[in-house]
Amino acid sequence: MQEFDDRFPNEDACQEYVLRLRWPDGFVCPKCQSTDIPFDTARGLLYCRACNGQTSITAGTIFEGTRKPLRSWFHAMWLITSQKNGASAMNIKRVLGLGSYQTAWAWLHKMRRAMIRPGRDYLHGPVEIDETYIGGPEEGRFGRGVEKKVLVVIVVELDGRKLGRVRLRRIDNASSASLLPFVTEVVAPGATTRTDGWSGYSGLKELGFDHKIINIKKSEKKAHEVLPHVHLVVTHLKRWLDGTLHGGVQHDQLEYYLDEFTFRFNRRTSKARGMLFYRLLQQAVVTQPAPYRFLIANPGRKVRKTKSLDQSG
Repeated sequence: MQEFDDRFPNEDACQEYVLRLRWPDGFVCPKCQSTDIPFDTARGLLYCRACNGQTSITAGTIFEGTRKPLRSWFHAMWLITSQKNGASAMNIKRVLGLGSYQTAWAWLHKMRRAMIRPGRDYLHGPVEIDETYIGGPEEGRFGRGVEKKVLVVIVVELDGRKLGRVRLRRIDNASSASLLPFVTEVVAPGATTRTDGWSGYSGLKELGFDHKIINIKKSEKKAHEVLPHVHLVVTHLKRWLDGTLHGGVQHDQLEYYLDEFTFRFNRRTSKARGMLFYRLLQQAVVTQPAPYRFLIANPGRKVRKTKSLDQSG
């Protein structure tokens, strides 16, 4: 926190940081494209001397319309990126002294919508692929036969014996119509893919992948032994959901919790926590606003983003 306080001692420092992230080559008026140096007005707007237009530095970002200081937003971002497992809405509410749990919840969901950018790099093989269910036990139902749990597909990139990057997505079912489009979207063409013998993966070879099938039923080993890397990721995911979030994840919002897990996992080896803070802010200023009414009315709908410099995702 001392480092944070030194870097962002006041609101002006936060506004200046957002200004540089949005216009790294200098301000460009969105109305007339002028690069004439703007003036700050008393209301915190940017004033273009060429066309007399006014622009808010937070317009078109996740901060748009906020009544709270940017420094409070920065503080929340610092908390969730500087701590290994992040923070819950209750934790954010308590530390920042926010007036309601609803505000903290909305802030976190807006930030989660900024954590994953479109057009990320492909994962390169070999990769392991499997699915898991999120939710409590169902009496008399097991495996892919459950009804009330949420199904998540996981793709793990292997870096020798180490875990590489991951991609996760909630899917409706374990059919090839749900599984194959996701794999083709996140895995490089021609890469080696390792799966169990589930029929939903049977079309991978026809799609150009080097498909290695491990038939668990015929193997003397258990599933977590033949596909150890993807099962290790599943263990981390469920531990994070139960630990940091105490299992309080709404199913219709699960996609964004998966985004936060992916953001954290793919940067787990970063020694500079400030880089995670920077990456999140970098995405926050190119992610379209998502008001609270949008968050609750369109829980699974992705908001539009512009291009970011971060390619790792």
